[in-house]
Amino acid sequence: MKTGGIEEGQTSMPLLLSENPDSDSSSSATAVVVLSTSVAVCGSYVFGSAVGYSSPAQSGIMDDLGLSVAEYSVFGSILTVGAMLGAVMSGKIADLFGRRGTMGFAEVFCIIGWLGIVISKGAWLLDLGRFSLGYGIGLLSYVVPIYIAEITPKNLRGGFTTVNQLMICIGVSIMYLVGTLITWRILAVIGTVPCVLQVLGLFFIPESPRWLAKNDRWLDCEAALQQLRGQSANITEEAAEIRDYTESLRKLSAARVLDLFQRKYAHSLIVGVGLMVLQQFGGVNGIAFYASAIFESAGFSGKVGTLAMVVVQVPMTLLGVLLMDKSGRRALLMISAAGTCLGCFLVGLSFLLQDLQVWVDVTPVMALGGVLLFSGSFSLGMGGIPWVIMSEIFPINMKGIAGSLVTVVNWLGSWIISYAFNFLMNWSSEGTFFIFSSVCGLTILFVYKLVPETKGRTLEEIQASMNPFTAKK
Repeated sequence: MKTGGIEEGQTSMPLLLSENPDSDSSSSATAVVVLSTSVAVCGSYVFGSAVGYSSPAQSGIMDDLGLSVAEYSVFGSILTVGAMLGAVMSGKIADLFGRRGTMGFAEVFCIIGWLGIVISKGAWLLDLGRFSLGYGIGLLSYVVPIYIAEITPKNLRGGFTTVNQLMICIGVSIMYLVGTLITWRILAVIGTVPCVLQVLGLFFIPESPRWLAKNDRWLDCEAALQQLRGQSANITEEAAEIRDYTESLRKLSAARVLDLFQRKYAHSLIVGVGLMVLQQFGGVNGIAFYASAIFESAGFSGKVGTLAMVVVQVPMTLLGVLLMDKSGRRALLMISAAGTCLGCFLVGLSFLLQDLQVWVDVTPVMALGGVLLFSGSFSLGMGGIPWVIMSEIFPINMKGIAGSLVTVVNWLGSWIISYAFNFLMNWSSEGTFFIFSSVCGLTILFVYKLVPETKGRTLEEIQASMNPFTAKK
């Protein structure tokens, strides 16, 4: 197999010097970095469109196929079951086939899933298609942020990686909007378009230099790095750092799942898993999956409320992208968590006042304001930053196993919340949102105490500081 005309087996590593030896290889984004990120986040859009599909399609599918509420609940939640399976396998597949190969592999399952939904005549094919789609996005949810983090300059990595969350948000929003205008089958056909675009785009972007280095493809690594940083860039220092770091990891034995639970990885593991647990148990998927029902329960128009969510989410996510490499991860996370905490509290308070028959004219607006505050605040930081940090804190020898575990935890939390949300709302609407508010409040403390600031540091620097065994001798 060849990449850029260089044999895979070559192991010598002459540094490719630029015409301008003083140029900074990590100061700006080249056209190749922008293109590569754009292709990668097509997968993020697929992720968002899959999550956003079930809400606008619900009435049409239930009417056309005669599904009960319970049957449709299976259809909605089986996406997360497929995603968990994809997440379990994501690290190994990404390490074996590379980041580009994994994205292409994932999109095959996504296309099959969308087409299964399009042609379904009953619940079984509908669910099978949704499961296949879930498997594909389970792979994508891991490999897309990993790939972006591994190709971007350190001073731009946060913003570029957060584009992953922006495209997820856009995918959800467009499904919400377009789904009100067209039938559910046509909506599923439209879902295949970004899948095809990513598959085609993968032929025009380089593989991750760090993955190539890990697999002894040193010349390919440097060729990809030079392509990403520009032909006039001096990649000597960055290439040497990648080489030194990779060679230090070769002295370690092959990583196993149990190795991840060694004390030296404890900090990284607690941060990675903790952020995903707090992200999901803060209630995001309960609100995203059942936004219309929440608004209607609070006495507000479901369509107007959903449209308002779309208007808030996209610009707030874009703001998060712009602030990521300026304010840093920690500050943005704590501000975001504080907003989600207050948003859930307002929604819970609106239901409580509604039950007490107090200020009944105000409670629908309070519920709307709370959901919008939650959605906007979540989009600002809690939606994307945990994935950014996950892609930064684990050393390359553990990244596959650790990334799979963290992604599985995220999807497991998503399934628990999406499945249990209606039961929780039947138990106590206000209690449900007060619980979510408490989790969001706990997130602030967790970030303050445990989450490191990773802004402006190379991946090797971050991992060496969190996992001392990687430090240069």
